[in-house]
Amino acid sequence: MEGLPPGVLGANIAAAFGFAYLVRRIAERRMVDSAPEARQPRRQFVLDFALGALAALAAAGQNVFLHGFPPLSTLGLIYGVLVYVFFIAMDMALARERAIIGRARTENPAGIPAPQLHSITRRFTGFTVAAVLGVSLVNLAVIARDVSWLTTVGSEPEAVKQAIRAVTLEVLFILAVLLGLTGNLVVSFSRNLKLLFRNETDVLERVTQGDLSRLVPVATRDEFGLIAAYTNAMIEALRHRIRLLSALKLAEEVQANLLPSRPPEVPGVELAGTSRYCEEIGGDYYDFIPLPEGAVAAVVADVAGHGVDAALFMASARSFLLSQAQRFRGASRLLRVVNRYITRDSAQTGRFISLFFLEIRPAEKRLRWVRAGHAPGLLYEPTAGRFRELDGEGIALGVSEESRFPEYELAGWESGALIVLATDGLIESRNPQGELFGMDRLRAAIRAAADLPAAKLRDRLIAQVEAFRGPARQEDDVTLVVARLA
Repeated sequence: MEGLPPGVLGANIAAAFGFAYLVRRIAERRMVDSAPEARQPRRQFVLDFALGALAALAAAGQNVFLHGFPPLSTLGLIYGVLVYVFFIAMDMALARERAIIGRARTENPAGIPAPQLHSITRRFTGFTVAAVLGVSLVNLAVIARDVSWLTTVGSEPEAVKQAIRAVTLEVLFILAVLLGLTGNLVVSFSRNLKLLFRNETDVLERVTQGDLSRLVPVATRDEFGLIAAYTNAMIEALRHRIRLLSALKLAEEVQANLLPSRPPEVPGVELAGTSRYCEEIGGDYYDFIPLPEGAVAAVVADVAGHGVDAALFMASARSFLLSQAQRFRGASRLLRVVNRYITRDSAQTGRFISLFFLEIRPAEKRLRWVRAGHAPGLLYEPTAGRFRELDGEGIALGVSEESRFPEYELAGWESGALIVLATDGLIESRNPQGELFGMDRLRAAIRAAADLPAAKLRDRLIAQVEAFRGPARQEDDVTLVVARLA
């Protein structure tokens, strides 16, 4: 086939590729454009390589049937064209992938990558092996042919010199073409990687600035698609967390509104209270309820556990308590009714509420209380330096509908006496060494600050508990109510 003029050979190849190009656009619409985007690059490669192979066979067929060359003499032509077509088909596939990545950047599809991933390293390795093998075989074939030709040149120095120059130029030309095609593929591959990196980093940069409005487009079926899917899962989790934090913030505000904004003004009684939660919201509760005949009730309650579910359970218990307190006829009767409602609500959850209900009648100097599974209250008389426990029996609310709540009474106190009610979160606060704050420290703190007003005494006690706890984590909600009696 060496005797065929280059113009004729080029015309044969051009005619074959011209026909393939005409067929390509029709086949591309049917085979590539209609396929899912994840499969389009591979189909693009298969289509272009197949059309190139057919063009190579057509050009070889022309040489056989029109010019009478032996079929085996066209193998070099077919192989050379196939190597060239391989590089062109790879470039077209990468261009198709690049277009998909560009559209994904605009449309921002956040899909899930296909279960079967095509590793980008495996693709690159396969391309490299194929390119090196193709280039090596082309060079070997050319060198082998040229060496065979050199043996026919003769022994004249000038003829040998010209032959060597021709062979060298031919080899260098083929190497330059193949290296150019290889370099073009490397550049094309790098452009795709750059787009994928930009898609990922642009979204992550937005995330670092607090903008979670965009997701990383999942445009490929390789590691970048998998990373994009995991990044999107992280963004969705952050969105959910922000929604949850917003809901918790709202719940925190709602729960703060459920606690007294200020204690009622009751002649003969100075009241103060606070709740400190170990999470955003909690299950502790305190309240001051005005009662008939100038009396007032101080209530401290604690749901088993803490957090959102405990806060919701406490909110429902509070509504039961306040609705029944409007028809107040004694603490024991009140808590029996409230307990029935709470028990019906907690039957499936097993939750319960400990509660201390203290009725203060300053005009009569009389205290009545119900202790529903709660820690005893403390009455401190500074002049006598004496503590008395407001103790008694009583089961927590929510355990049994048939529970009874005995009512206890104490008459008389010295002027300036103090009442302190607290949840177990205060008593059981631990320091870094694991020691409990305990009742003894609480009594000592009350005794040391007994001359302070109720609000300042409350703050002093809370400050001492926090100082005792130090850097240790607050493990439970803390609620404290202080009443100074005239």
